[in-house]
Amino acid sequence: MRKIIQLTVALLSTALIQIGNAADIPWADSPEEVGMSADRLDRINEAMQRHIDAGDIQGAVTAVARRGKLVHFEAHGLMDIENNRPMQEDSIFIMMSSSKPVLGVAAMIMIEEGLIRPQDPVSMYLPEFADMQVAVLRDPVDENISPRQFDRENPPEHRLVPAKREITIHDLLTHTSGLGTGGLGTLLAPRAPFPLPADRTLATEMGRYASGALDFQPGERWSYSGLVGLDVVARIIEIVSEQPFDQFIKERIFDPLDMNNTWFNVPAEYSDRRVVIKDRDMSPFFDNPTNYFSASAGLNSTAEDYVKFEQMLINGGELFGNRLLSPLSVEMMSSGQAGGLYNGIGRVQGGLGFGYTVYITEDPVAAGARRGAGAFGWMGAFGTRTWSDPEEEITGVLLLQQPHGRTQYSFENAIQQAIID
Repeated sequence: MRKIIQLTVALLSTALIQIGNAADIPWADSPEEVGMSADRLDRINEAMQRHIDAGDIQGAVTAVARRGKLVHFEAHGLMDIENNRPMQEDSIFIMMSSSKPVLGVAAMIMIEEGLIRPQDPVSMYLPEFADMQVAVLRDPVDENISPRQFDRENPPEHRLVPAKREITIHDLLTHTSGLGTGGLGTLLAPRAPFPLPADRTLATEMGRYASGALDFQPGERWSYSGLVGLDVVARIIEIVSEQPFDQFIKERIFDPLDMNNTWFNVPAEYSDRRVVIKDRDMSPFFDNPTNYFSASAGLNSTAEDYVKFEQMLINGGELFGNRLLSPLSVEMMSSGQAGGLYNGIGRVQGGLGFGYTVYITEDPVAAGARRGAGAFGWMGAFGTRTWSDPEEEITGVLLLQQPHGRTQYSFENAIQQAIID
């Protein structure tokens, strides 16, 4: 009996070790094993140090995987200048809009299971979004004036016209709904306090979002809904899954991918791993636990966790033996869904398309991109940028807390020129 018990314990221990190992993306024996140059990958470190020395950023964490194996994972600079603390590989970053692709995967899970359809009207789940109206200016204004410059207290003369059709889940996932896109209609909705009080939830905010007007007719334009549209989808997921959104993505995405360092509220015992930016008040993000689980901008995470997330996508929806999506669902998410309306954010940029929550490099030359055709991903307002490149079988993760375009370009450029096979 004792031998049987000992054998059982040994087998269980071996199984646990295997499970633990399975939760880590393996390292390549050398970058050359997966068709990359070790010497050229070192240019990532050189580029990050160059930008740190120039004062562009104070620190970063960078990671690259190819053909399912890590070839680069480095921490650079400082995570806290005032306390002279070096950046750590497991430093925790505010992901801002890099949260959005997680919502994209959550929505695709629900679409796969037939619980929602992209064509479903939002009002099918949230009746307050029925009969939406579109805000239209009474008189033309200077074309150089952005709607974001309108005075909320004294909006320009306008009228409301009925929407030609209801907004759909597809519209929200592609930012073509006109809901919360920063125009005149958005201006008419009541402003929420920041940060939201702890008693606010996705459920409590839907009425406020619906009480404004659309900025344009659904499906006729692409305009970024930074903090509203995808939160409405998250609320729909709560309704159909009968789970709070944070619980749903933990059980259906984070746990299967072993993303154990991704949270809406960072546990107190890990607070010392949060990146602190000099001369920026981080207290609204650090000191205000939330029950509003924003799919648009609410997550905190690490480079290791996001490498796993992106690797799952490049694998066609599977990682560590756990399948989250079918390859066709990943293809659907990462294929042009916006009808050619997307041409960049912040500046006009050709060669790009937009899928469900992610943008796609359709023509690398026209886009001026350092990624292959078909690469897809998204970014966050504080500088985070992650993507998958199926053509080159590459996953890239750059975590910053200071947005800096040249640093982002330098990272992507160093990856591309390191490909030798």
